[in-house]
Amino acid sequence: MNKTVAETVNKTDAATVAAVAARAADDKQGTNIIVLDVGDILAITEMFVVVSASNSRQLRTIANEITAKIREESDRPLLRSEGMSEQQWVLLDYGDVVVHIFSEEIREYYEIERLYQDVPVVDWQAIA
Repeated sequence: MNKTVAETVNKTDAATVAAVAARAADDKQGTNIIVLDVGDILAITEMFVVVSASNSRQLRTIANEITAKIREESDRPLLRSEGMSEQQWVLLDYGDVVVHIFSEEIREYYEIERLYQDVPVVDWQAIA
């Protein structure tokens, strides 16, 4: 029996992929890491992982680590990435999980948590 692409891509659930991303960011000293369950208000994704980096080198290192860990630990391909050349706000799109890696200054400016203050915050450290 052949599986469709959607069945293969979505084998690992969004919460698990988000936790892998958050742990990878934490391993590279990302700060202020939160996972937001935005699925009830956004039709395009289920979870946001939001993390801060203190400088452009760390931002790039965190993005690379997240990409590597998700590749190793899940069946999820990276669908799209943006912002690596600017190194102030990197977006990694895994379909139902979108990772936002901000420089500290840019995160303060956009206040993404304020925009989604009514959504549940996921305890990523409790996810196996």
